[in-house]
Amino acid sequence: ENKSLMPKKQRISKSNNLEFMNKSLWMLFLVVGMAYGQTQKPTLKKAYFAGGCFWCVEAVFESLKGVEEAVSGYAGGNYKNPTYELVVQGRTGHAEAVEVIYNPQVISFKTLVTAFFESHDPTTLNQQGPDRGTQYRSIAFYSNAQERKDIETVMAQQAGKYRKPIVTEIQPMTLFYAAEGYHQDFEKKNPNNPYIRAVSIPRFEAFKAKRPDLLKKDSH
Repeated sequence: ENKSLMPKKQRISKSNNLEFMNKSLWMLFLVVGMAYGQTQKPTLKKAYFAGGCFWCVEAVFESLKGVEEAVSGYAGGNYKNPTYELVVQGRTGHAEAVEVIYNPQVISFKTLVTAFFESHDPTTLNQQGPDRGTQYRSIAFYSNAQERKDIETVMAQQAGKYRKPIVTEIQPMTLFYAAEGYHQDFEKKNPNNPYIRAVSIPRFEAFKAKRPDLLKKDSH
């Protein structure tokens, strides 16, 4: 087609149509791309900590920005399929622990470790508040070399805040057993439970006062 033979108005009209089509295609790709991005769920990761009664620990981690879920359970022992009755008697080697499911784009593993240390007393051996026994010992679990390094780094930073040495164990994560259903979200479902009122809520409030920057807006 010889454009020089086309009327000027017709040439301008075709040029405008082409420009309009290019813009329309660009807008279409932009909308599809945004929709695709919104439907893509972030890749979540898991972290594991033991710091006393899992009702307390679960409540703290579920309050953190970037944490999708926290599951109470048992870790650090060798007994297969432990039950609460066995663990609470100190017969399985497990500690009451929490599996933290989090979005690493919002909160880092290192920040989770910091929250762990700042929400319990890591200097009391086999004890946290009124709870005593190896099942209440302090443990930070790692799944790779970088996580172990992060735990060691944060622990060294926290050590200067205490008069007594930190006794937190650093262990590789092997198996985590979710606790019985009635333990999940226990504090949330039982706010008037005597233990929750006397131990768990004050523990959370102490952490809240210390690190409000880490908490979700709707945290109690």
